[in-house]
Amino acid sequence: MKVLLLRIGVGFIALLTMIAIVLVMGYLELNPNAPESQAFLNGNILTMDENNRIHEAVFLKDNKIFAVGSNAEIQKLIGEQTLVVDLNQQTMIPGIIDAHGHYPGQGLSAIGVNLNSAPIGDVASIKQALPLIAQKVKDQDKGEWIIGYGYDDTTYTEQRHFNRSELDAISPNHPVMLMHISAHMGVLNSAALKALNIDEDTPNPDGGEYVKDATSGLLNGLIMETAFALARDKATRFGVNTILKISRAASAAYLEKGVTTAQNGLTLKAHMSSLSRSNRMGLTPLRIVAWPDEEYGHDIIDGKEIIAPYAHDKFFLGAIKIVADGSLQLYTGHLTKPYHSTPPGKMADDVGYPSIDAETLKATVIKFHKNGYQIAIHGNGDAAIDSIIEAVAAAQEEQYRADPRHIVIHAQTLRNDQMDRMLELGITPSFFSAHTYYWGDRHRDLFLGEERASRISPAKTALNKGLRFTTHLDSPVVPMDPMLMVWSTVNRLTSSGKVLGESEKISVMQALRATTIDAAWQIFKEDTLGSIEAGKLADLVILQKNPLDDPASIKDILVMKTIIDGVTVFDRNAELEKEKEKKKEQQNAALN
Repeated sequence: MKVLLLRIGVGFIALLTMIAIVLVMGYLELNPNAPESQAFLNGNILTMDENNRIHEAVFLKDNKIFAVGSNAEIQKLIGEQTLVVDLNQQTMIPGIIDAHGHYPGQGLSAIGVNLNSAPIGDVASIKQALPLIAQKVKDQDKGEWIIGYGYDDTTYTEQRHFNRSELDAISPNHPVMLMHISAHMGVLNSAALKALNIDEDTPNPDGGEYVKDATSGLLNGLIMETAFALARDKATRFGVNTILKISRAASAAYLEKGVTTAQNGLTLKAHMSSLSRSNRMGLTPLRIVAWPDEEYGHDIIDGKEIIAPYAHDKFFLGAIKIVADGSLQLYTGHLTKPYHSTPPGKMADDVGYPSIDAETLKATVIKFHKNGYQIAIHGNGDAAIDSIIEAVAAAQEEQYRADPRHIVIHAQTLRNDQMDRMLELGITPSFFSAHTYYWGDRHRDLFLGEERASRISPAKTALNKGLRFTTHLDSPVVPMDPMLMVWSTVNRLTSSGKVLGESEKISVMQALRATTIDAAWQIFKEDTLGSIEAGKLADLVILQKNPLDDPASIKDILVMKTIIDGVTVFDRNAELEKEKEKKKEQQNAALN
């Protein structure tokens, strides 16, 4: 008996040892170490340092930048084991930092129905969209959620939203949620409303609405702002396998575009642990900045939640996120003057509305500010920005902080006088500058009118005033494409090819800084990220062409390599070779 127990014990230990070896090998495969030293020669190194110096070469030791200089200077450091890369005059920039987005939301492409119109997608109408949703219904097991994303009522032929009855007709049993491109509203079918316990007696939450048919008084499926946020959060609580699929798709999309630091700009308590754990294991190679949402922020400050253990070398805990208003495209952004045109069902003097009343916003900002937290507040309309500024002013009066770097997210209609106050109070804006491209024509013609539209995302005025800012894409609202973002900030062209706000154009170098060193500064990471300087982490991007050469073609520049911690995590040439091999295998299989 003792011999048997001994054998079982030895076998069990051997099994545990094998499992441990497999786990270690899997971890090392997901988290490879950088070469001891690497030299990149013959390049255009746009350092984004204080003087915007441009060098020829870079030398890395392990996961950090050791030296930057001329080819001759860097060649002196090369040893027998150094990996030498000839850039062949390609351009290197610091790793791109997502100043505001919702990683891994773009990965919804792996499981959802793409309903985007041009210039993102090719769905031009509800009539065209419904068969796509119906096909997804057929492909899913009974009762599973159907998620559609990216629809825009202002680009669809019908010039309206989907409604509950037409979704019921194609999906009577599957719950369906279609998310508007703004991410501030969506449409649900009856099965989804039932699954979420929403009916005609459900009260509207503050700052949101369950929209009802004007004739029947029944819910038409459209839900807006805070009501939509509540429903979306419940509907997207996916299982582990789905989350992994979404995360992989998002990571691949970000790395291909040169993003080395992603952001989850509204992190729910339910998501924080899984985001941190998957990143620690190497399942998501990007660095991630997580912004707890307002409710989570209260729990943290009240001692109900301890979040420090979630942080590690690639996972940062950032600002607490508050939402002050909605979206200009939905007429829910809060303006001081009425919208340019009157949408159906709205009053002629409609100015939108706040998502949180001014006094509650002020009390919340004071609480978070006094407890030492950075705060990021979504504000599109200038009335919402007024409320944000007053809230921060009250907080600074109660307890002054020299450099809080509180952030106004989007800041679409930021006025000149508001910039002056932001400078005084230590507030920094992050502009969704690609609005000029994606919605510029409609901002001019529908939402804001010529004068206000020409001043959205006023980057040049901010620069002239010395107000440091960043730019972002709010992905998955629009796809992660930093070169298009830089191009938009520099050229301010709408999708129809018209310039929107000539006076707010900035230089290529300034636009690049807004998504590298200034983005690092905005999250208090300028000492380790954002520029190519000795001592900083080796997060680097190699571009096909130099963006300084032709501002008009920046959006077409491809990323050739993305490097995080000195490790190449995306290599375009290697990916092309993989595709060739895959096609060859498929052809051989077909022949056999």
